[in-house]
Amino acid sequence: MNKTVDLNSDMGESFGAYTIGNDTELMAYISSANVACGFHAGDPKTMRATVQRALASNVAIGAHPGLQDLIGFGRRPMEITPDEGYDLVLYQIGALLGMTQAEGGKLHHVKPHGALYNMAAKNKELALAVAKAVYKLDASLVLYGLAGSALIDAGREVGLQTASEVFADRTYQSDGNLTSRRSPNALIVDADQASKQVLRMIQEGKVMTQQGKEIDIEADTICIHGDGAHALAFAKEIHAKIQENGITIKRIKQ
Repeated sequence: MNKTVDLNSDMGESFGAYTIGNDTELMAYISSANVACGFHAGDPKTMRATVQRALASNVAIGAHPGLQDLIGFGRRPMEITPDEGYDLVLYQIGALLGMTQAEGGKLHHVKPHGALYNMAAKNKELALAVAKAVYKLDASLVLYGLAGSALIDAGREVGLQTASEVFADRTYQSDGNLTSRRSPNALIVDADQASKQVLRMIQEGKVMTQQGKEIDIEADTICIHGDGAHALAFAKEIHAKIQENGITIKRIKQ
């Protein structure tokens, strides 16, 4: 049976739609776009421009809600209650949902951003709050979360379809979590290394950790960070290697 995998990227993480980075070029190599909703990055003009680009490229549109921290780009942990997490996620998804529908599209998925993503990967109560916000708004939305995390468990518990996400440009710890960006060797900067890690995760369901331990991992969707310095090169390399190995790049079916 032919394997399929979703290839996603975080997009719209700029302001005024003047500097979209590699977003336009990246659209040719991905199947899903996670669009910043204004709290960690993005604004209405940028959101709409990114939605338009995704629709023109036949790329699935997802909401990418983050913590309300523009200065820290949503990557700094904050002390929030599950209720606060519910509200901020619901608010941001609603904004992108309206923008997408106004452009004639349909929202496909939700993927939390940065610190919110990592917090929900470990905190069951916060993970449930995020999952419930998604479910309450639209139970057909797919919830993207770190493979093996509390967020994936929470999504399944409330009745959502989930997509276990792995990363092309990040290294892993033995507990299955990503290496902190504040630690050495958190980022993979070599496209060949990234593509080899991706292929192994898809084909074998395995990844080598920073501790030299091999762990099991489920790969439904692969993330390439759109703001990364090597994002476009990585996308081209990984897209080519995936197809060369007989794997189809395709959005998660709702």
